[in-house]
Formats: sequence, structure tokens, C-alpha cells
Amino acid sequence: MRALMAIFTAFFAAAATVPAHAQSYPSRPVRMIIPFPAGGGTDIFARLIGRKLGEGMGQQFIADNRAGASGIIGCELAARAAPDGYTLLMATTGTHTTNPAVYAKLPYDPVRDFAPVSLVAESPFVLIVHPSLPVRSVKELIAFAKTRPGELTYGSSGVGSSSHLGFELFNTMAGIKGIHVPYKGLPAATADTIAGNLVMSWDSITASGPHIRTGRIRALGIGSAKRSALMPEIPTISESGLKGFELGSWYALFGPAATPREIVGRLHGEVVKALAAKDVRDQFATLGAEAVGSTPDELATVVKRDIAKWAKVARAAKVKAE
Repeated sequence: MRALMAIFTAFFAAAATVPAHAQSYPSRPVRMIIPFPAGGGTDIFARLIGRKLGEGMGQQFIADNRAGASGIIGCELAARAAPDGYTLLMATTGTHTTNPAVYAKLPYDPVRDFAPVSLVAESPFVLIVHPSLPVRSVKELIAFAKTRPGELTYGSSGVGSSSHLGFELFNTMAGIKGIHVPYKGLPAATADTIAGNLVMSWDSITASGPHIRTGRIRALGIGSAKRSALMPEIPTISESGLKGFELGSWYALFGPAATPREIVGRLHGEVVKALAAKDVRDQFATLGAEAVGSTPDELATVVKRDIAKWAKVARAAKVKAE
């Protein structure tokens, strides 16, 4: 409900501020750069919102997957595009907040090189463990880990990834230490957690849900601010003892820096209108995500907040991208 109210608030604010001459935009197809491969979460959310934008604005929004280097290739391409509203970027927590935390140098600046349009979706991570582990809650896991310092393994989607930094934050807040095992993606880490080769990992609620229901893995907590409607029996990690802990991915739409304000305003209004549609909210929910609209300023605040958050975690844990 909170996310839905935010969408409607953003929509009415946008409707009141878009100049009339922005209504002529777009007059030709718009390219939406997706800095990850087809079929992943970023790709799915981009294509869903692109389809709705096309319906609302009378032009095609063409998905352009430019995967590679943790999203860096696609982001650089978008940052260097003409700031005319005809190239957009579906960015993520990783491309705009954890990459800056772990890479010594990036070919783009996540703040200076982009014009924020709107948050699109938020998807929390679920903390999963192998069922042989004699714990059934976050508190029990922390207590168990303290009796075995440096022994428990945890998987991530790679060094410096959101899931890796999420465990570093979890460990710091809980006062524990484990063994990091990086993978090329969360599906591989989940598979090894199911097989018993890993003690614990993160995954999305959609990907892990079937395995949780069959007992192949056990969910201890979810990294959202409130419980998920998909599996409300899973408590939040914050309510389970680590107050304030949040971990997940957000997806957001940006244009290149210097994109005209009236075009940003037009796009923003159409995005939040699309996110208020029931079919979009339902589709996002089946993917374990919430449709979340925001103003451009709110998105800018989220980016700056999360850059500072993950930079602090990376420094403390001495994490650098390989």
C-alpha cells in the first residue's frame, strides 16, 4: 500500500508539472539500454515498463541489451548517448551504487552522468540456508555462527556484488564472520546451498520460493522493510534482530545527463502512470518485486544514500572488484 500511494502521489505531481510542449515527445522510437543479458530481472522489468510506455506515448521503446562487466558496458554507452530523450537506461542497485563502491575507476559517474527519471521496482533478497543447519531464525543463525567463527560459508553472485556486500553488512551488524564463496550468479549459489555445498546464500523470493516450499532450503529472513505478500510467513531480517537491515535490488529509469527537464517530466509522468496499472503491479508481484514510482529528486536521493551506504561497507570489509 505504501508503494502504491507513492506511485499515485508521484503521478499527480508529474501531471501538474509537465509543460505542454513536452507532449510532442517522443516523435520516433526510443532505445532503452539494458546493461544485463536478456531474461534476467533487469531485462524483464525494462521490457514490461517499456511496453507500457510505448502504449502510453505512441512510440516503440526498443530493448537494447548491452551486457558485460557488471553492467558497466551498458551504463557507459547510455552515459555517452545524446541527451535528447531517445536513449534511456534501466539501471540497478549494482550499476549505480555497489559498482562505485568496489571499482577503483568507472567510465561513468552514477550521479553526474545521468538524469534520474523514476524508481521502477524494488525486489528484496531472502536469506536461505541448507536445512541441515540447526537454526530456524536469524537470531539462532547468529548465535550458531558465533560458536564457529570463520567456518560458515556464504555464497554471492560475485566479489563486490550486492549479495556479497549484503553479507558483509550482515556480518558486521551481527558480529560474526564467515567464508565468502563467489559465484557467477545467485542461481549457482542457490543450487549449491540446496546441494549442501554452501551453508547459506541470498536469492530472490521468486527463485527461492519453490525450494523453500518443498523444504529443500530454509528461509530465515527477508531483506525488505516489511514482509512480502508472496510469503508473509518469512519475517524481515530487521524484525528478527538486526534492526534497520535492508537488502535487495532496485531498478530505475535514467536518461543521460542534460536530458531536458520537460522530457524527464514527461517520461516520469508516464512511468508512474504505468506503475499504477494493476496488470503491471500484478506482473511485478509475481516476480517478487513491488512497483515503486518516485520523483526524479527522490531517485537521486536514493542513489546518493546507497552509494554512501555501500562505500562504507566495502571500505570496512576491504572489498574490491576483481
